[in-house]
Amino acid sequence: MVVTFSSFLLLILFGAPIVFALGVSATVALAFTTDTPLAIVAQRVFAGLDSFPIMAIPFFVLAGLIMETGGIARRIVSLAQALIGWIPGSLYGVSTVTGTGLSAISGSGTADTAAIASMMIPEMRRRGYDIDLATSLIAAAGSLAPIIPPSVFMIVVATISNLSVGRLFLAGIVPGLVISIGLLLCGYIVARRGGERYRDNERFTLSAFLSALVAAIPALLLPIIIVGGIVGGVFTPTEAAAVAVVVGLAVSVLIYRELSLKELPGLILRTAGLSAVVMMVIATASIFSWLIASQNVPGLLGGWISHVTDSRVVFLLIVNVLLLFVGMFLESISAIVILVPMLMPIALSFGIDPTHFGVVVCLNLAVGMITPPYGICLFVASSVAERPIQSVARRVWIPLVPMMGTLLAITFIPEIVLALPNAVMGGN
Repeated sequence: MVVTFSSFLLLILFGAPIVFALGVSATVALAFTTDTPLAIVAQRVFAGLDSFPIMAIPFFVLAGLIMETGGIARRIVSLAQALIGWIPGSLYGVSTVTGTGLSAISGSGTADTAAIASMMIPEMRRRGYDIDLATSLIAAAGSLAPIIPPSVFMIVVATISNLSVGRLFLAGIVPGLVISIGLLLCGYIVARRGGERYRDNERFTLSAFLSALVAAIPALLLPIIIVGGIVGGVFTPTEAAAVAVVVGLAVSVLIYRELSLKELPGLILRTAGLSAVVMMVIATASIFSWLIASQNVPGLLGGWISHVTDSRVVFLLIVNVLLLFVGMFLESISAIVILVPMLMPIALSFGIDPTHFGVVVCLNLAVGMITPPYGICLFVASSVAERPIQSVARRVWIPLVPMMGTLLAITFIPEIVLALPNAVMGGN
């Protein structure tokens, strides 16, 4: 395994694409340190993608693109503005509420971040908001997508670990909402201290709220259909993703009339490009994870950890530190495919509920999406806002406070995660 990890790290340090680094390091290790025929590489690439739940990913990506271009996202923004537009620094809050709503539709953090930033940053700039802080809050709102269903991260974790996607989806709702409320409070506190530039002087009116709510009802039906259908056993996650595309298309074309069928081929091509990146990472990472499993790395790691501690809380804290560090440098899907097969058996040996552990993994990697140097949501938001990443990174500690606080809370109190799935679907 020394050859595997050293060659992987070397390739990453030299700037090789993550797909190339994963595939080459695993193949080199197979060729020079084992007697396993290299045909296993092709077999593992195929096996890594030969999963029905994985098929949900391109459908959720397409649903997110339809949401961006078909008027769904704009209706959610209008509803959020009507609901909280009267509070100081309301646009910070609108960004958070919009991110929460979009996360419940698309499951893609980068797509949500780009959509929120493109809609909110111009108005924030016009009103004199702190754009660096706004950008960091928008990145954090976009990073809710790995936690709030339908989460692509959770689909991959469930597929690898043979868990119920429905249970994981339900388990992510409460932590996601807690973080969302925390981000709202962050924006409000900053605005209260920020003086007159955050006094938007908008008044709450019931008529405006009801008008925005009626306009947003078709958009709000999407997460209900997706999560409710999966949890209720009406359809599988993949079928739910396909239904989300059909419903989103119907809403955008027939109700909002902001999307033409002529635009659909372009959206499908964008979906293919975005999905191919994720699929290639999963395929090559599956070679890497198979090699790790065949070398009994989980057993060796579990033995080492058992010598260090017999406390499940200490183990979870070790996992948090590991995943937070890895999330700063490694693409999240790669981290899931590589680390979850190693860590899940150890978590089970400590008596940790696999659903709880899956949410801990997803939340750690969601934090990684807004922490430099990798921080993909931070990069996307900074790019749209046309702000230097260094300036935005100096403000990212503010949204990190509620995210890290929630992470510690679910680490020590698993009931926060498990209460809802246990209430709806029963115990594991």
